[in-house]
Amino acid sequence: MTTRLANFLAFSADVTAFSRFELQGTGQAQEYLDTVMHIVGATIVDRLLDLHASAVAAAAGDGAARDDLLRRDVLGDPQLGPVARNIVKMWFLGTWYQLPREWTEAFGARPNDVTFVVSGAAYTEGLLWPAIGANPPGAKGPGYGSWAFPPQIPALTTH
Repeated sequence: MTTRLANFLAFSADVTAFSRFELQGTGQAQEYLDTVMHIVGATIVDRLLDLHASAVAAAAGDGAARDDLLRRDVLGDPQLGPVARNIVKMWFLGTWYQLPREWTEAFGARPNDVTFVVSGAAYTEGLLWPAIGANPPGAKGPGYGSWAFPPQIPALTTH
């Protein structure tokens, strides 16, 4: 695993509240990193991952402090915030959403920045489904007769 991919997984785990193991289990980590790289480029991705690493180091194991630093330094950054939010949406929904017009006006249009489903597997592997305790409609059938029982929504946990 490359350093960039490891750092992308660490960032993604912190912003999605899913473990690195769970994220790797989707089989989408490299595809999602490649998508972000293809759209915004290595400079922005590396800056985002470096700021994440700095926040983790500065928080020294304090999850609340790390979250505050991520909100301020990454999600609150005019350039990185929209990219970071798109990464979160991509993990949950399997879709890259075109960056906001304000971002494009401030930082330049990117030719590949359009809304699209990242891959055929991205929909079925989206974190939305385990987050709500359901299976994606039309995929990963839960088994015959399972419709007769209400969905079991898992308890909220934090990592």
